[in-house]
Amino acid sequence: MKYKHLFFDLDHTLWDFDTNAKLTLQTLYKTLDLEERGIDDFERFYRQYLQHNMKLWERYRNGFIKQAELRVKRMQLSLLDFKIGDEQLAQEMSRLFLEMLPTRNTLFPYAKEILDYLTAKNYQLHLITNGFEEVQHHKISHSKINHYFNKVITSEGSNSLKPHKAIFDFALNATGAKKEESIMLGDDLEADIIGAANAGLDQVYINHVNKAPEFKATYTVYSLKELEHIF
Repeated sequence: MKYKHLFFDLDHTLWDFDTNAKLTLQTLYKTLDLEERGIDDFERFYRQYLQHNMKLWERYRNGFIKQAELRVKRMQLSLLDFKIGDEQLAQEMSRLFLEMLPTRNTLFPYAKEILDYLTAKNYQLHLITNGFEEVQHHKISHSKINHYFNKVITSEGSNSLKPHKAIFDFALNATGAKKEESIMLGDDLEADIIGAANAGLDQVYINHVNKAPEFKATYTVYSLKELEHIF
């Protein structure tokens, strides 16, 4: 068995962020009467949120903004797309969103089955996530997958972020794993795959959305079930 330690990403890899975010925003849309406030098209609002969130996370990973700014600004910008400049509303939406989101438990198809499969084969499973410490622990707890993972490495806990080498080095030290027996599994080409490669780790690109990759990972799969062909 070449690998002993499998380091998973969480959001967009195992935990279906887009679906869970949409369900949470739909709840906020109703409870905060956002239609009455001028957001007449929820689907457009949701698409705008995803775009802003993705861009702001990229800025956060690269050190241009702080955690608190990311959390509120994604709501502020989404509201401004509908000409709503209500900072208090953005703050309230951010607070409620972060309360509700981690209680959602939609995983990608075959997530628990593949974790069972890998556990049964005696792989040591861990998480490396750029998400916030408390939020990520709530997500895995509500999704009932916390018992699969020996170590959960977050950006807050490691004081670093993927794709920077420091978070991968931190994870190896925290788990006692050697590079040659470790592999990173994730959906984000820059953060998970290129980041792991630069840290000297093999990688599995979990390409749920069938993107044309600009970097050749050690392995590429298009569903979690396909991991059975590697491990």
